[in-house]
Amino acid sequence: MRITLFSLLGVLATTISSALQAASGFEIESLTNYPVDQPRLQLRIISTADTKLFEPLVLAFQRQNPQVEVEYTAVSSTQLMQAISIEGAAFDVAISSAMDLQIKLANDGFTQAHRSDAVNLLPDWGRWGDLVFSFTQEPASIVISPDAFDGLPIPKTRQDLITVLRNNPARFQGRIGTYDVRSSGLGYLFATQDARTSETYWRLTEVMGRLGTRLYCCSSDMIEAVASGEIAVAYNVLGSYAAARDDLSDRIEIIAPTDFTTLMLRSAVIPANAANPDLAGDFIDHLILSAWSDAGASYFPFPELVRETGVTSLRPIRLGPGLLVFLDDLKRRSFLQEWEAAVLQ
Repeated sequence: MRITLFSLLGVLATTISSALQAASGFEIESLTNYPVDQPRLQLRIISTADTKLFEPLVLAFQRQNPQVEVEYTAVSSTQLMQAISIEGAAFDVAISSAMDLQIKLANDGFTQAHRSDAVNLLPDWGRWGDLVFSFTQEPASIVISPDAFDGLPIPKTRQDLITVLRNNPARFQGRIGTYDVRSSGLGYLFATQDARTSETYWRLTEVMGRLGTRLYCCSSDMIEAVASGEIAVAYNVLGSYAAARDDLSDRIEIIAPTDFTTLMLRSAVIPANAANPDLAGDFIDHLILSAWSDAGASYFPFPELVRETGVTSLRPIRLGPGLLVFLDDLKRRSFLQEWEAAVLQ
C-alpha cells in the first residue's frame, strides 16, 4: 500500500556540482544557482532539504520577487551547524531538519530575530520566540520492501516490527537500515525522541543490532536501498522523501507507525551575520504562507489534521529549549554509548 502524506511539485533544477568541498572547510553536498534576468539582490540559503524537492519553493519565491537571485547550498545537518556556528559562513537563511541544532544556534546567539504576520500564524510549539520558525511537519516512517514481506504480516507498530524480525531472522539478516545517529543530526533527533516516548525503541534497536543493521547518512540513501532490494526495512525514514518518490511506488511501502509517529518540524533561522536579513525574513514568510496555503505550494505542507483533530499517534516534536537536553555532552555521550551497545553488536 502506498500512502501519500504530502504533495510534490517537480521542476527541473540546474545543479552546478555535487559533493563539493567548501573552501572554508564545511562539506557541501550540492550547490545550485537560480539566476534571474536582472538581479538586484542575492539570497543565500544553506539547507539540509533535498534540492530537487525544495526548489519549487525557491522558484515560487522568485516569481513573486523577479529580481532576486538565489544560491542554494545543500549540506547535512551537522555540516550546517559547523558552517554557521564554527566557521561563520555568510548565509541569509539556514534551513534544517535537525530541530535541536536549530534551537542551539538560536540559544547560542548565532541567529537574529524576525517578526511578521506570517510568523504569528504558527502555533507556539511551531516556533521558538522570534528566532526559529517551522514550516513543515514530516513523519518519521518505516519504509519496507513489499517483496521482502511476501507471506508475512505488514507491521503497523514497532512491536509488530520486533515480532516479524525476531520470527524471521534468516530473511532479515543484514537487510535492515537506519540512521547512523553518531553523524546524522536528524537521525540523532529521531532516536532520542523515540527513546523518550517508549521503551519499545530500545527493544527494537537490540533486535536490529542482532540482525546486523546497516547504517546510513540520510533518508534518500535508505529509500533507494529498499527499492533496490539491498535492504528490506528502513527505520525512521523521512516519510516526505519517500512519498515524493513516485518512481519507486511499486517497490516501497511507507508505514506511519500507529503506536506513535514522530513528526519533525523543518525550520528556518536567519543567521546573525546575514547580509540580507530583510530579504531572508521575506523568504521565511513565503515558506510559512506556502505551508498554510490552500494552493499547497509546499511539497510537505503544515497539515490541519495534526493541529486540530488530536490524532494521538501523531507526535509533533515541539520547538523549544527542551530539545537541548540531549545535546548536553554527558547526555549525548551516554545515549550514544547505549545506542552503540544495542546496534553495533
